[in-house]
Amino acid sequence: RIVQLRHEKPSHIVMPAIHLRREEVGALFAQEMGSPAELDDPDELTAVARRDLRNRFLGAQAGLTGVNFAVAETGSFVVVTNEGNADLGTALPELHIASVGLEKIIPKTRDLAPFLRLLARSATGQPISTYTSHFLGPRDAATSTGDAARPENRAPEQHIVIVDNGRSRLLGQPAFREALACIRCGACLNTCPVYRRSGGHSYEATLPGPIGSVLEPSRDPARHRELPHACTLCGSCSSVCPVGIPLHHQLLTWRGKLAEGGHHSRPRRLAFGLVGRLFTRPGAYRGLTRVGRRLVRALPESWLERWAAPWTRERRLPEIPAQSFRELYAAEQKARSDPGRTGGNTK
Repeated sequence: RIVQLRHEKPSHIVMPAIHLRREEVGALFAQEMGSPAELDDPDELTAVARRDLRNRFLGAQAGLTGVNFAVAETGSFVVVTNEGNADLGTALPELHIASVGLEKIIPKTRDLAPFLRLLARSATGQPISTYTSHFLGPRDAATSTGDAARPENRAPEQHIVIVDNGRSRLLGQPAFREALACIRCGACLNTCPVYRRSGGHSYEATLPGPIGSVLEPSRDPARHRELPHACTLCGSCSSVCPVGIPLHHQLLTWRGKLAEGGHHSRPRRLAFGLVGRLFTRPGAYRGLTRVGRRLVRALPESWLERWAAPWTRERRLPEIPAQSFRELYAAEQKARSDPGRTGGNTK
């Protein structure tokens, strides 16, 4: 509700408004819901939102939910939440529309319990989520509200929309099909050093973080060609993933596929070509880095900070060393092998 009122996208898979402080939420509620100004107590803010939302739920003609897991054996599906809005959205209106990605379908009921435990523990550290609601069809007409104010008092209905949106195409690619095992717990976002520094909105995608950087290019490679490069390849996301998706390997693979597909700009292709040639010529590499280091050390620090902006808005550039590691290592080895310095052969 907060991000809706701000007309912005969620910044996290599990906690959509994690990028906001409670003072910002209080100012938003004061503007949109008429709550007292300067209100920043979490419990009081929750009460304000609850009063506003309750009337909307009571007057709604349809409730829309996602689906965390669907069971092929029974045709049922499960919606997992911590605040209970999904329960209100399905219990009060006569029409329930549920959208499920085709990868969320699991074979049998017995497969459900392990996934529910994995989801809660990996997403928020809870033993189990507060609400785990199971649906096996429209609710019984006997439980209908029977609200005479409604334009029609039809029997309850339930509609399930199975969403593909590029999933079948991803399933056909062996290098990336494991990404469809994602349960949307957000663990990879929580551990990613890039996401934690930049936030979800910097990805300009529905799904941010490592998993988004794998899934979004498969849907629209031209628009999201930069996302696989926003990764340090540290492997932390793969280590914490509860379903074992090799995310950093997939991101590295995407880099190659995007390059082969011509999704890099001409200046970038030219730059990488030059760097590639330089890396295959050790002598030229050492000579160029030596000249470049001396040049950079000679420039005024203010020039370097302007050149490195916006990186230097919040931090200072590290000091440029006078010698490279290779030069320092060679000097140290020479000193160790000098008998005059050590008083004898060190062998």
